[in-house]
Amino acid sequence: MKEKTTPPIISIVGNSGSGKTTFIEKLIPELKRCGLKVGTIKHDVHGFEMDKPGKDSWRHKQAGASTTVISSPYQIGMVMDVNHDHKPDELLSLFYGMDIILTEGYKWENYTKLEIFRSEIAKEPLCKDDEHLLALISDSSIDIGVPIFSTNDIKRVSDFLIAHFNLVPAIKTNHRKAAS
Repeated sequence: MKEKTTPPIISIVGNSGSGKTTFIEKLIPELKRCGLKVGTIKHDVHGFEMDKPGKDSWRHKQAGASTTVISSPYQIGMVMDVNHDHKPDELLSLFYGMDIILTEGYKWENYTKLEIFRSEIAKEPLCKDDEHLLALISDSSIDIGVPIFSTNDIKRVSDFLIAHFNLVPAIKTNHRKAAS
């Protein structure tokens, strides 16, 4: 039996409004079609509230619980106080069994990155000089020394990630050829 290794963490980065969330929403099902288990982390520097005011778990948290877990037969949710902004590798224990982890954000951190670049939003890519930039997702023809994929070429990006990280999909597909 193959030993489970730490899943690669790929940060999807770009300027606000570039389409990061939309891209991730398309990439997840494509990676899943290949038999991969996909985890995601949304980085929010502003803070957030996951639970609805008035619900029992919200009331537990408001009463002073440091960690509140919501558990059902279908999903688990957790709200926990922390003392710092956690990096993705600090959250790996929450992603047991995942083959790949996609983050939205962490653009200035040292993680492998795919940048969504739209020339109508910015003059140049944010990560043009970042050694961790793996590829650019753009409809512009800009050469910064990394592969460029169209924003709609989700299958090629999926194949590229599978090949680059040597991921072994649970489902063997004969109709796919990994991009080089």
